[in-house]
Amino acid sequence: MARMLELALYLCLFMCLILTCYAQTCAKYAFSSNRVFKSCTHLPVLNSFLHYNYDVSGKLEIAYRHTGITSSRWVAWAINPTSKAMVGSQALVAYQLSDGSMRAYTSPITQYQTQLQEGELSFDVSDLSATYANNEIIIFATLGFPSNDTTLNQVWQEGAMSGNTPQMHATSGPNVQSMGTLNLLSRQAGTIGGRTSTQRKQDIHGVLNAVSWGILMPLGAIIARYLKVFKSADPAWFYLHASCQFSAYVVGVAGWSTGLKLGSESPGIQYDAHRTIGIILFCLGTLQVFALLVRPKPDHKYRVYWNIYHHLVGYTVVILSVINIFKGLDILEHEKKWKNAYIGVIIALACSGVVLEAYTWFLVLRRKRSESAGKLSHGINGAHGNGVNAHTANC
Repeated sequence: MARMLELALYLCLFMCLILTCYAQTCAKYAFSSNRVFKSCTHLPVLNSFLHYNYDVSGKLEIAYRHTGITSSRWVAWAINPTSKAMVGSQALVAYQLSDGSMRAYTSPITQYQTQLQEGELSFDVSDLSATYANNEIIIFATLGFPSNDTTLNQVWQEGAMSGNTPQMHATSGPNVQSMGTLNLLSRQAGTIGGRTSTQRKQDIHGVLNAVSWGILMPLGAIIARYLKVFKSADPAWFYLHASCQFSAYVVGVAGWSTGLKLGSESPGIQYDAHRTIGIILFCLGTLQVFALLVRPKPDHKYRVYWNIYHHLVGYTVVILSVINIFKGLDILEHEKKWKNAYIGVIIALACSGVVLEAYTWFLVLRRKRSESAGKLSHGINGAHGNGVNAHTANC
């Protein structure tokens, strides 16, 4: 009990230290211009902070701070007055020019893959400026909008520069998670609805495909390869194999369809390799299903060729499935525990395969020895019998 209390005390001290560091990073940050902001929120991704003062009359004074960034990148912070998305956002953009000076301007986002063209916003902006020092860009501005808008949809972003021209930001990981809400009265910030509709669809897409292509497909292959060695498992192994693979295909098609839907709803975001492998998997999986309808009988002369095709396509599907699951996990960039969990599943399946492979070879070799011994015994007995008959005949 004493050790548990001691551990709890250390944990509390550690949490206090973390909270203290956080406070110093956000609320107690001292601006070189001696500006003071009453409120501050640490944005969840992209090393960003938002400091602000809000007046109930509708005046919002902000300082958007993006840390750990080089002078060859641009940053932006935006409010979307109409929806919880990137398109429609009213952005404040800043970056350092090649001559060392800072440029800060407004840019309405009207489409994906925007070039961040300068333009007027749907609300008033004044005192817009930006600074760059110590690998940190800060955008200062004063915004004016109706006083009843106290909960804002905010978006923040960063990307590379080509000369003095902003380039498209990354389309995976934190760069597609950098949006949320800001309650100006309660001073609380959060993700939009916990997770956005798109992120929830991505989760569903990931789970369906991980379970189907990533787990059921390899499991079905293991059943087909190893259970049929046991004579007592015939024909149960076939029905288990067919049921497992067909279930994987049905669930996989559902996951594949959600992927197509996500792609159609995000025209500016493409994952070419993940998408291409997904289409190949769907085509090969469909071929496998239809191949069952034309499967020759075991004694048919073409059965051997069908077996070669079926095994080749099946193992190709399993390998591509695992590769694409990892690509999908990298795109989602959830906590590492999800990727580690899938790695654990694959290791478990692989270890099961190794053990079953060894045991299968043991059974096969033992049967061959038994059959060879049986043939040898039969040959000796046959030879003895022939000798006795010959001797009797001679007599």
